[in-house]
Amino acid sequence: MTIVQNRKAQHDYAIEERYEAGVALEGWEVKSIRAHQIQLGEAYVIVRGGELYLLNAHISPLPTTSTHVKAEPARTRKLLLHAAEIRKLIGKVERAGYSLVPLNMHFNKGRIKLEVGLGKGKRQFEKRASEADKDWKREQSRLMKNRSR
Repeated sequence: MTIVQNRKAQHDYAIEERYEAGVALEGWEVKSIRAHQIQLGEAYVIVRGGELYLLNAHISPLPTTSTHVKAEPARTRKLLLHAAEIRKLIGKVERAGYSLVPLNMHFNKGRIKLEVGLGKGKRQFEKRASEADKDWKREQSRLMKNRSR
């Protein structure tokens, strides 16, 4: 079940591979995510010290969270993947010029997971071409639908 999607990622990046990562969260963050109080629009993933971190994912604290917890909405959160996957991703990011982009956050067997995409940034003309292709497919399906009537 999808909690939140980063729609901007599909437009700005050509995603080649997808990985599912766990996220190290605090209790108040889990409650806020379950209440859909999260934004991934400006979020990105970085490599630091052989580990992956999620930056700029804004989780708004709920007013019902404990008073003794100081909520930091845009803190850096560690992503949890297998060591082999991390090494593979680090190699591609550092050598081949790929970017790691958060695509969506969802539940998997009661746990909150983040889908990370490995992709290259699209240039402006590529964005326009993909938009035109999408429009043409939409028009094609509309024409086929009218033709079958």
